[in-house]
Amino acid sequence: MIELGETAVRSALTTQWIGHPYRYFASVPSTNDLLKEQIRDAASTLPAGTVFLTDYQSQGRGRLNRRWLAPAGSSLLLSVLFWPDWPTEQAHWLTMLTSLAAAEAMETVTGTTVGVKWPNDLMIWPKDGWRKVGGLLLEGGMGEDGRLQHAIMGIGLNVNIPPAQLPDAAVPATSLLAAGGQSISRLLLLAAFLQRLETRYELADGGQSPQPDWNQRLITLGERVQATNLGGERPIMGIAEGTDGWGRLLVRGDDGRLHTIAAGDVTLR
Repeated sequence: MIELGETAVRSALTTQWIGHPYRYFASVPSTNDLLKEQIRDAASTLPAGTVFLTDYQSQGRGRLNRRWLAPAGSSLLLSVLFWPDWPTEQAHWLTMLTSLAAAEAMETVTGTTVGVKWPNDLMIWPKDGWRKVGGLLLEGGMGEDGRLQHAIMGIGLNVNIPPAQLPDAAVPATSLLAAGGQSISRLLLLAAFLQRLETRYELADGGQSPQPDWNQRLITLGERVQATNLGGERPIMGIAEGTDGWGRLLVRGDDGRLHTIAAGDVTLR
């Protein structure tokens, strides 16, 4: 039986709708792209909670089109489909609640404390500083009314990558195996994550913001950062003071002004 094959995962899931349906692929270019292709098909009727998971992505990517590489069978690489019908400003709630669900699942399964680097990097501190153990990529589409019609959340978690095979990246990488010294059941971690994701989503869909809990996980707050907006303005140097209700980062610049970073890149200095 394949560790994350459809029979094994369906037997392990305790969710009501996330992971129903669940599809496993040995290898694909990108689970996010595969789901987008399905949505573009006029005949597609994929329900909310559809999960596509693969053991290997040849064209995996994170934010800002950065490559996401992981050895086959080592990680959790999946995408989840939502039909939220939320205001577009609320889209970042999906990133917040998904990062919370992933952090809670990893802590439950491994006992390792997990933080979040704004806006979407999952971080742990093995020995010598914060290192990236996972990341998220949210892609969505708006309806004619300007609301968020569909959203595809891509998740990549470094689970059993040996230290020698960790990728070189702008943010130093690690894996749960490298940090803890023992392999982790990907099936157990996946089931724990999807259960928490379902709970977190239902709370948000009912109007409960994930932002307060997310703020508690942000390792960025209180730190000196260099922030760059996607608009191409000059980088801002300052202290990350907090986030607003939509998850935008508030940076007190060296010029004394409070800058709002809606989307961009932030480096801890």
